[in-house]
Amino acid sequence: MAAPDLLFSVRNNFHIGAYQAAINSSTNLSNLSPDEAIERDSLVYRSYIAQSSYELVISEIDSSAATPLQAVKLLALYLSDPGNKESTISNLHEWLSDPAIGNNPILRTIAGIIYMHEQDYNEALKHTHAGGTMELHALNVQIFLKMHRTDYAEKQLRIMQQIDEDHTLTQLANAWINLAVGGSKIQEAYLIFQDFSEKYQMTSLILNGKAVCSMHMGNFDEAESLLLEALNKDTKDPETLANMVVCCLHLGKPSSRYLSQLKLSQADHMLVKCISAGEEAFDRAVQTVA
Repeated sequence: MAAPDLLFSVRNNFHIGAYQAAINSSTNLSNLSPDEAIERDSLVYRSYIAQSSYELVISEIDSSAATPLQAVKLLALYLSDPGNKESTISNLHEWLSDPAIGNNPILRTIAGIIYMHEQDYNEALKHTHAGGTMELHALNVQIFLKMHRTDYAEKQLRIMQQIDEDHTLTQLANAWINLAVGGSKIQEAYLIFQDFSEKYQMTSLILNGKAVCSMHMGNFDEAESLLLEALNKDTKDPETLANMVVCCLHLGKPSSRYLSQLKLSQADHMLVKCISAGEEAFDRAVQTVA
C-alpha cells in the first residue's frame, strides 16, 4: 500500500492558485522527510511570491538554506526588481552548470519559469524537457504553447496522462491545450474549469480559465461577471486585468482604468507591450501623413 502523500494539500492548493490556503495547510505537517520539508518550504515561499511578497522570501531564505530554496529566492529577486535580472540569470546559469546540483527538479523548474519570463523558450526547454516531476511536464506544455507548438504540447500531455490522468496539473494542461486548439475544444476546456470550481475553492486562476473560455464562446457578459469576481479576490492580478481589458473592449465598455492598473502592476505584460507597440505604429503612421 502506497504511503499517503503528506504534501498533497499544499501542492494542490498551489497549483489551483489558492496560495494562502497552500501556506495555511503547510503549518500542521509533521513527520516529513528532509526532501519533503524542502518541497513544502519551496511551495510555501513560491506561494508568497505569487502574492508579490518578494521581500519576505528574500529576507527569510539565507545563505545556509538548501539549493532548491536558494533557487526560489532567486525567483523572488528576479521578479522583485528589473535591476536584478542580469545577476540573477548569471547565478542561475552557474548553478545549472554545477553537476552536483544542476539536475535538482526544483532548480530546473525555477530555471524554466525565469527563462519563460525572458521569452527564451529554447533555453527554458534545456532544463525542463527531461521532466521528472508533474510540474516540469506541465511547464513543458506551457513552453510549447508559447512557441505555438501544440503538437509537442500534446505529446507532453499524453506523458502526464500516462502518469496520472486525474492529476490537477494534467487537467490544467489539457485545458490549456484545448484553449490553444480552439473550436469545439473550448467547451471541453470550460468543463475542466467548471469541474475545478465545483471541487475546489474558487481562485483567480479558475475564474480566469472559465472567463477566457466564455470569451472564446462569445459569452462576454458571463466572462465579465467571472472576471469581476476574480478582481474581488485580487485587484492587482495581471491576468485578470488583461482579460478584463479584452472583455470590456468586446462589450463596448471603458477599459482604460483596467489597462492603467495593468501597467502599474506589471508594465512588461504582453498585452501592455502589444498595445504600446500598436500606439507607436499608429503615431508613426500619423506623422507620415501629417
